[in-house]
Amino acid sequence: MAGRGDDEHDPVLDDKRESEAKSSERDMAPSAPPGTSIHRSGSRPQLDLSKAEIQGNFEERDPTILLPNQSDDISHLALDIGGSLIKLLYFSRHEDYSNDGDKRKKTIKERLGLSNGNLRNYPVLGGRLHFVKFETHKINECLDFIHSKQLHRRDPYPWSSKTLPLGTGVIKVTGGGAYKFADLFKERLGVSIEKEDEMHCLVSGANFLLKAIRHEAYTHMEAEKEFVQIDPNELYPYLLVNVGSGVSIIKVDGEGKFERVSGTNVGGGTYWGLGRLLTKCKSFDELLELSQKGDNSTIDMLVGDIYGGMDYSKIGLSASTIASSFGKAISENKELDDYRPEDISLSLLRMISYNIGQISYLNALRFGLKRIFFGGFFIRGHAYTMDTISFAVHFWSKGEMQAMFLRHEGFLGAMGAFMSYEKHGLDDLMSHQLVERFPMGAPYTGGNIHGPPLGDLNEKISWMEKFVRRGTEITAPVPMTPSKTTGLGGFDVPSSRGSALRSDASALNVGVLHLVPTLEVFPLLADPKMYEPNTIDLSDQGEREYWLKVLSEHLPDLVDTAVASEGGTEDAKRRGDAFARAFSAHLARLMEEPAAYGKLGLANLLELREECLREFHFVDAYRSIKQRENEASLAVLPDLLEELDSMSEEARLLTLIEGVLAANIFDWGSRACVDLYHKGTIIEIYRMSRNKMQRPWRVDDFDAFKERMLGSGGKQLQRHKRALLFVDNSGADVILGMLPLAREFLRRGTEVVLVANSLPALNDVTAMELPDIVAGAAKHCDILRRAAEMGGLLVDAMVDPGDGSKKDSTSAPLMVVENGCGSPCIDLRQVSSELAAAAKDADLVVLEGMGRALHTNFNAQFKCESLKLAMVKNQRLAEKLINGNIYDSVCRYEAPFLSQM
Repeated sequence: MAGRGDDEHDPVLDDKRESEAKSSERDMAPSAPPGTSIHRSGSRPQLDLSKAEIQGNFEERDPTILLPNQSDDISHLALDIGGSLIKLLYFSRHEDYSNDGDKRKKTIKERLGLSNGNLRNYPVLGGRLHFVKFETHKINECLDFIHSKQLHRRDPYPWSSKTLPLGTGVIKVTGGGAYKFADLFKERLGVSIEKEDEMHCLVSGANFLLKAIRHEAYTHMEAEKEFVQIDPNELYPYLLVNVGSGVSIIKVDGEGKFERVSGTNVGGGTYWGLGRLLTKCKSFDELLELSQKGDNSTIDMLVGDIYGGMDYSKIGLSASTIASSFGKAISENKELDDYRPEDISLSLLRMISYNIGQISYLNALRFGLKRIFFGGFFIRGHAYTMDTISFAVHFWSKGEMQAMFLRHEGFLGAMGAFMSYEKHGLDDLMSHQLVERFPMGAPYTGGNIHGPPLGDLNEKISWMEKFVRRGTEITAPVPMTPSKTTGLGGFDVPSSRGSALRSDASALNVGVLHLVPTLEVFPLLADPKMYEPNTIDLSDQGEREYWLKVLSEHLPDLVDTAVASEGGTEDAKRRGDAFARAFSAHLARLMEEPAAYGKLGLANLLELREECLREFHFVDAYRSIKQRENEASLAVLPDLLEELDSMSEEARLLTLIEGVLAANIFDWGSRACVDLYHKGTIIEIYRMSRNKMQRPWRVDDFDAFKERMLGSGGKQLQRHKRALLFVDNSGADVILGMLPLAREFLRRGTEVVLVANSLPALNDVTAMELPDIVAGAAKHCDILRRAAEMGGLLVDAMVDPGDGSKKDSTSAPLMVVENGCGSPCIDLRQVSSELAAAAKDADLVVLEGMGRALHTNFNAQFKCESLKLAMVKNQRLAEKLINGNIYDSVCRYEAPFLSQM
């Protein structure tokens, strides 16, 4: 989705910027002398030069200047102007700003071998790709949008911050409107249009999206969507069928290698033209609406009509197969007015769709292709159209070929026009560097426009208050709104069926693509192609309904906590209420259309919640709770360490694992655990949990792990070189559970890297918070203190990594790295470059907590040893995953997996 706000506000409230932001827009406004009024919406964007610095090599001829406080640095845009819709794509640049002067970060970079060097002569920058649609007959709204965000005044290269003089700008445009509206663009915006070839843009856009977006393609059979993973190395050749007014069939052999091999003049224009003549419909969408109520058997001649209601099984034709479109009109003594418009519309739709499917199949057969992608105005997310085309391809190919459709199919041309900019900076982007997010304020869904784009925070809040009812029940559709708009610009309830979502509405939402070049695939995955992070399959209706209900029931407590974290102000209450309405609407949308946001797992659902919180400026809802639990846990840590040191090696190892499992009970994302918090203090609950640790656990590989750590029969195994410990919750979980375990590895000479969230999520600890926690623990432990000094965590007592004078033979560093995400779960296909670098020398991965070890990665296989530790705090998950009960424990140790690749 994309949105529109004031000139200086991006449609997505940037998650990195929010850590600096306060509770209202007033805090983001520049200061002014007393009595001076600042009207932001009418002003041109101003560059914020505070803390500006040159990034990279100072000796470069044209170095990149980093503006860390520039909130909305917008670069170039491209358009595809068709007869009905304008598709606009623009890029807003954003650099993740980190203080490289931070000694801890410098130490980490030195130890991990990370460099700021850039070998390209133009950079791949972080930023966002926004997708916006306007109806062509409302082109002035599109021009207003471009002008309001000053998109036409930007240098045509995304890494430039130059503002161009009026009359010198150039915009890349494809489609017929590039010719029709060239003068209007010059008159209104003072820019020239550079016309790009439609077919080249179409193919270029499809190539990029299919390679860059993991689940861009999907099949659609019998109203069921299934997302397809396309291997970028096996994409070519394929057939691209663009169904507009006519049909173009293009064979694509590679980048810039394509040929129009066939086509037909019977396409969307035929359907619309004949439909208009025969039904008197006034619009294409009205004609499609009619088809949903139609019965084509009243006008089409079916096989059963010829064979007395029987199938023609000898050649595989069922009685309901169409033998002749409009065939019954020949033999019946009826006039046009005697046939229902609904039946005519459906008969037309099936006739044209079947023929497009068959012609496409024949061309695929001609060139030996198995994969056919369909797009264009005629498709526009219409479920019955896709079903009919899919059936035809499946029928004629006897199931050997698949018809596939694209989530961004309406934007192929605009994407291609964008790619036509020289050095657009997207060449090297891979799917793991693109994160799709779904903010409020989508102006379209499934090819249709739905109300105004939303972007500005106050605008979003007002829209939530005006149109969207707050509630935690998600079984009902989103409430109706005034004619031709929807409360969320995309959560649509069609007027033709009152409050029920129409059965054929395949309205897939399109989000904002966040380009994060620093994300990498976790190098220790045994087989990244086969890796699936989500353990729970939300395509299962029962699972989906259960987890949507869990999130809905947790919503009131989350809102209360979020509002309290902001001091309970009126502004915080208003934002909290808007968040509740917005997230409820997301859940309702997913209940109605499970595939609305692409392939969705539980990890994606939990991340959607966190993104929605950030969108309404709730940066860290559990901040005060985490601080309180950290202080309480640090107070009792010395006694725990003293107890551990008094034990034998074997007893200590068992106690450490028990401690991790026991401490993992502190999870504010679990309803059962939240209820426990009302019954005792953090230390009382921890002790109770430890006392209940009775072996064997539900999944119990401790003996195998103990043998690997301590050896057996007098045989000692080589110690681990580096252990990556993925930590979970703040408080007792990390301080009384994972830190003592890290200490055990350190005392054995194993380097330890604590891996934590880049952004807050529930009560999970973040990489930014960990150094203070470690510093507090190091006051009571020489092992932790020496390791923290070596790892750059104690900046006041920094040890030079190359200085061996302050470390003994068993000393090893303790380091902290960000994981690259802000969710209770983790997708190891998208991790930070810091974590990827740290993983290269690691030979043990420890995943702790329900989100990272159970909800995701329970079945993940690694090239190195792995240990998954968690307490199950949900009864349904316990039954489903380990055939157990709530509060059962998992200790899963696995040897390196040898890939068959």
